[in-house]
Amino acid sequence: MEATSSALGLGLALAVISGLMNGTFTLPMRYLGRWSWENVWALFILIACILMPVVIATATVSGLGEVLRQAPVHAIATAVICGFAWGFGAVMFGQGVSAIGISLGNTFVLAISSSLGSFLPILVLDPGKVFERQGEAIMAGTGIAIAGIAFCGYAGKLKERSQVNENIRQEMVGEARPFWIGLLLCAGAGVLSAVFNTGYSSAQGIVQAAVRLGNSAFAGSNVVWLLMLTGGATANLGFCAYLFKKNQSWTKYAQAGSTSLYGLTLLMGLLWGGSIFVYGSAAPKLGRLGPAIGWPLSLSVGLLTANLCGIFAGEWRHSRAVERVLMGLGLLVLILAIITLGWSGTLS
Repeated sequence: MEATSSALGLGLALAVISGLMNGTFTLPMRYLGRWSWENVWALFILIACILMPVVIATATVSGLGEVLRQAPVHAIATAVICGFAWGFGAVMFGQGVSAIGISLGNTFVLAISSSLGSFLPILVLDPGKVFERQGEAIMAGTGIAIAGIAFCGYAGKLKERSQVNENIRQEMVGEARPFWIGLLLCAGAGVLSAVFNTGYSSAQGIVQAAVRLGNSAFAGSNVVWLLMLTGGATANLGFCAYLFKKNQSWTKYAQAGSTSLYGLTLLMGLLWGGSIFVYGSAAPKLGRLGPAIGWPLSLSVGLLTANLCGIFAGEWRHSRAVERVLMGLGLLVLILAIITLGWSGTLS
């Protein structure tokens, strides 16, 4: 019992650390305006979705090839397909945050992802619980999240209207877009981010195969991430290649004084990629429904962190009191929703 409590405490701590990393990784985007969006995103994806998964899986998994041979085919296919689908969501996220800002963009993506990303894994791991007390709590949490999203969206729309003639983008990478387009991009990213966690939950057969061969559950999770992240990289790099050809922006990598831009993009990749692998270490320690518990906890911390980053970066500096109050109210409602969803994962 003591060991179980210790593992649970460690799992919760790791989920919090994952959220801190996830909530801060977009902050460097604010200072990368000398590059085009595709310059930043392609390098970020290469680091977070190709280099890190390959290096970490190779370093932590014993008999990687044998694990893949013994893993269920449907689990491998699910990981690759969900990863590829998530890749389009990552593109939408990058475009959406560039359009409407760190604070509001992360709020929408993380709120939608935490709602669906907690609900869908329970359908995968134990669908019978949907019709029990736990299912009612999940539905309540999802409804609360929708209310919080509405508050934040209204606050963001008011802020956009009041600042329509002000230039406050500073060095933010990407192009300015109408608010509603940025909102739709972030909503789509949130849904596909939830698919990412659902794919991880559905691919637990890979983790079990790795454990049978003497690996840890963490190492098994790293095999899942290897498949999902490289699958997602395909969609991201394909879109970036299209933009490179369209905008002829390859040459920006050779700009004078780009060392800091490479460093900031590297930091982005390490923070986001690291958040995924830390979450992969947290989930197995949280029990059978670990993905349903750890995901909303990690995202709740990420939500608060991202909005603090947005505040410190000055995104709400020129906003009116009513806009700040509505945004604050929306955040409180979203926190309540994520707490409810996290709590629902502990009910039996």
